[in-house]
Amino acid sequence: MAMTMTQKILAGHAGLESVCAGQLIEANVDLTLANDITGPVAIREMEKAGFDSVFDRAKIALVMDHFVPNKDIMSAQQSRECREFAKKHGIVHFYDVGNMGVEHALLPEKGLTAPGELIIGADSHTCTYGALGAFSTGVGSTDLAAGMATGKAWFKVPSAIKFVLRGKKAPWVSGKDLILHIIGMIGVDGALYKSMEFSGEGVAELTMDDRFTICNMAIEAGAKNGIFPVDERTREYIAGRVDRSVTEFAADADAEYDEVYELDLSALRPTVACPHLPENTKTVGELGHIEIQQAVIGSRTHGRLDDMRIAAQILKGRHVASGVRAIVIPATQAAYIQCIAGGVALIFIEAGAIVSTPTCGPCLGGHMGVLAEGERAISTTNRNFVGRMGHITSEIYLANPAVAAASAVAGYICSPEDIK
Repeated sequence: MAMTMTQKILAGHAGLESVCAGQLIEANVDLTLANDITGPVAIREMEKAGFDSVFDRAKIALVMDHFVPNKDIMSAQQSRECREFAKKHGIVHFYDVGNMGVEHALLPEKGLTAPGELIIGADSHTCTYGALGAFSTGVGSTDLAAGMATGKAWFKVPSAIKFVLRGKKAPWVSGKDLILHIIGMIGVDGALYKSMEFSGEGVAELTMDDRFTICNMAIEAGAKNGIFPVDERTREYIAGRVDRSVTEFAADADAEYDEVYELDLSALRPTVACPHLPENTKTVGELGHIEIQQAVIGSRTHGRLDDMRIAAQILKGRHVASGVRAIVIPATQAAYIQCIAGGVALIFIEAGAIVSTPTCGPCLGGHMGVLAEGERAISTTNRNFVGRMGHITSEIYLANPAVAAASAVAGYICSPEDIK
């Protein structure tokens, strides 16, 4: 039976020769993930069910990244629950203040995710690791509790949509623009419980950062997961990070897809998702004059070193506009250190921005950048729902790092070419 990449990974982890869309299976997981918000719920559910041990202390990752450094008493309590659980069970991959990062940037950087693996996480953006040719998806905290205890999870095998990529990106265009274009094209439910599979010669034009961003936002189209084929870029990325053997899966030539879309990368332009859904997309040139009060550059979607360098390239020798708060957050400690050592952090500070230790805070309106009534932000994060970053009357425009940095300088949403 012909299968997609995702179906092959699921079949292999279920011990089956083949699977088909809609089939219910039980599969072994290679890694489970939780953070300081979802972790405590999973821990309580696991203990409530009577489990007193984990299936593999080296295959559980707990990352304190949402409300840390702890913003209040409740967040401190939640983090303490995770710390105590990690100590009790000897969890190998526990990341806290000082050595943590935003979870979906941190785990690939640490080599905890690899091609052909099956990863579940109690966070909807766990689909990020499809950039490496893995099947990864978000689950509820109860499902994660079962996964941590047994190393297994139930799945309904998804059907798939194929995106065939051609051409090369124009300057200042990134993977963010591609995924926003796709979501604008198919809608926030256009890939509901389906696998978004990317292929074609244009894949080679996408950096690993592009691919992480695209797969991170597959959930914004309703997808079960996003996934890229394993190529030389993938192999170069995992070299020196992943210290175990990996299995590379490829879709069969005659695999069935619900839809097939062909996309020309050269036709893409810097794109923005307007309030209050990621599908409400326009190119920057179509927006008109939209003033902002805040710019956020970072997060699990765009906080890697190359994202920082792109933003710094725009901000160097310039200054953030009066009345605009520019918040820059490298996604991991390693990226933070490299920003400092390479002078990138100094560029941000001299431009009038602030540089924070890694945290998810602003993305979900938790801390480090909450919006007041009627305020408007441009952000490199992944969601712009009503009240996502603060007051319910505030507005969020999603964009790539170059556009966010240029907009911080101009005081209104614009492309890098628009600033003097």
